[in-house]
Amino acid sequence: MFAIMKVHFIAIGGSAMHNLALALHDMGYEVTGSDDEIFEPSKGRLAKKGLLPAEIGWHTQLIHSKLDAVILGMHARKDNPELLKAQELNLPIYSYPEYLYEASKSKTRVVIGGSHGKTSITSMILHVVQHVGLECDYMVGAQLEGFDNMVKLTDKAKYIILEGDEYLSSPIDRRPKFHLYQPHIALLSGIAWDHINVFPTFENYVDQFRIFIDKIDSSGSLVFYEKDPEIIKLVNELNPDFDAIGYNIPEYQIENGITIITVNGNKYPLEIFGEHNLQNLLGAVLVLEKMGITKEDSITALSSFKGASKRLELVKRAESTVIYKDFAHSPSKLKATTAAMKNQFPNRQLIACMELHTFSSLSKAFLSHYDGAMQTADTAIVYYNPHTLEHKKLAPISKELVAEGFNQKGLLVFTDSHKLKKFLNAQDWNNKNLLLMSSGNFDGIDYNELAEELLGKT
Repeated sequence: MFAIMKVHFIAIGGSAMHNLALALHDMGYEVTGSDDEIFEPSKGRLAKKGLLPAEIGWHTQLIHSKLDAVILGMHARKDNPELLKAQELNLPIYSYPEYLYEASKSKTRVVIGGSHGKTSITSMILHVVQHVGLECDYMVGAQLEGFDNMVKLTDKAKYIILEGDEYLSSPIDRRPKFHLYQPHIALLSGIAWDHINVFPTFENYVDQFRIFIDKIDSSGSLVFYEKDPEIIKLVNELNPDFDAIGYNIPEYQIENGITIITVNGNKYPLEIFGEHNLQNLLGAVLVLEKMGITKEDSITALSSFKGASKRLELVKRAESTVIYKDFAHSPSKLKATTAAMKNQFPNRQLIACMELHTFSSLSKAFLSHYDGAMQTADTAIVYYNPHTLEHKKLAPISKELVAEGFNQKGLLVFTDSHKLKKFLNAQDWNNKNLLLMSSGNFDGIDYNELAEELLGKT
């Protein structure tokens, strides 16, 4: 561990940033931070540890020559006054992935990458290592049940498990985060174009994964989803010296709404479901084997895994209805998540509702990629807020353009969340399920309150 005692965070309120700040505080570091906006849960968690900035905003007096490091979040701008002063004082400035790499140089780095499934797979691995008692450091992007903090750094752990995001590292470091980790054990779950505001072409996006593979340690391993054509092309093209191990979907069956997988002749009932989750599970198991944990021990532990936050997460269950929420927003994830719900409950009607919320999803040029993305739903709904387009400085889109992009018979498009709630409340929910998919929250809809309203009708 490199010995830094006084650390300042510029944009401390971010999901990963505040978790790293808490981790360093728990190690005994002197941590300060600033931000121009801090929301829950970051706000409450920072306040609990005495790390919440006394005032919102940027304060150059917090930057001084006695700081051992400044950690710069992506939310800040490159003309940030605190950053400019840190540069003027010639202080060491790190993005958080760069800092994590420096802090883990002596460890075996396990990095989970891919356009989708990263958080779920990382969560599965952490669930298993906690179950078997293997000491590991980690960083994951979602809050998980049973974990107080989603970043852990210690001197003694042999392994560090890192969720490998392909988004940019900081305003002054335009490298994708997962390029900085240089893994010994890596996983790639799939490649589907995302972040089009940063990677303007699909080819440019794929190049980032080519670089990631090229940065795997020469004596390391790559676990990859063997049905993804883009990954197959990269593996064949690069022809790496290290082990490249493909995974698919384990044998499974569904009995009374429960998914049961068969591995080496043994049956394991699961809390999770859907082929995408089963792919993730098998990928996680292969990574864990590389860490010395047997397949049987991993799957036994994963039988109790309930999923990562907002990844096919149960909101409420009634006798003939379930309501799930999911972070899905990309076309491939919409397709997989909707199909998973329908396959798990084939005799029930499915209403699938998604929100166009990210820069990519709201782009006119990207809408055609959603063609057929919710075709397995009995009723498909798309919601977007025109003001979000204004806020992101994107060209307006019409309901007709959205319907054309999704190309689905009977598609419903809403731009008012109150009207969306009214529509859902008007439905008969007997023998009918609801799937809510968004990286936001449909402009303030409380999923638990909505579930109580709807299932009071069954």
